[in-house]
Amino acid sequence: MTDNIAAGSPASDTPSPIDAPGGYLGDPAVRAEWDSRYADRQKLWSGRPNGALVAEVAGLAPGRALDVGCGEGADAVWLARGGWDVTAIEVSGVALERASEHARDAGLAVRWVHAELTQAALAPASFDLVSAQYPALLRTPDAAAERALLEAVTPGGVLLLVHHAGMDTQQAHDSGFDPADYVWPSMVAAMLDDDWEVEVDEQRPRVAPDGGAGAHHTDDLVLRVRRLR
Repeated sequence: MTDNIAAGSPASDTPSPIDAPGGYLGDPAVRAEWDSRYADRQKLWSGRPNGALVAEVAGLAPGRALDVGCGEGADAVWLARGGWDVTAIEVSGVALERASEHARDAGLAVRWVHAELTQAALAPASFDLVSAQYPALLRTPDAAAERALLEAVTPGGVLLLVHHAGMDTQQAHDSGFDPADYVWPSMVAAMLDDDWEVEVDEQRPRVAPDGGAGAHHTDDLVLRVRRLR
């Protein structure tokens, strides 16, 4: 996702071992907020995969991928089309319905999980790629979201975290957005130890899909790290 910040979630045709048997796992207020944002527009995003994801994944051998905050599913569908076994997680049920329809139309299988990242009960060290493109991950005193991202990566696998440059240094908005409430790439980088190798940690011009919310952002913060053991 993108603009004011991003989020994620799915509900699928085919149940998954990670899918919540009782439905959504997470704060109902967070789900309601994002459902409202999606319901306000027939299509929130461009429908095309994020440019940083395409660039950074190009040289990776397909394996198991986790798409954090999958939105309307463009990244998840692109990964599945490239041979990845994709699990996609999102908080908005409205977005997940659109994402699952997108995958069905493409004839692709994606495992959809309707949950917040920290509540999804993902198996540790189970993904060769964890992709979080402009995620709206809330900070907590125990760094739960940061740990969830890192713990999901299998040894030898990659975490790719991309965000809009400059958002982390903004002042709190009258709209209620306060960057201090959210997880930024620098916070994840600060948690890395000798089990991790930093492959990319930079700001660069954003390769933005045409249209969709957030198209006005011009630069990305890109953090790509590999788990060594």
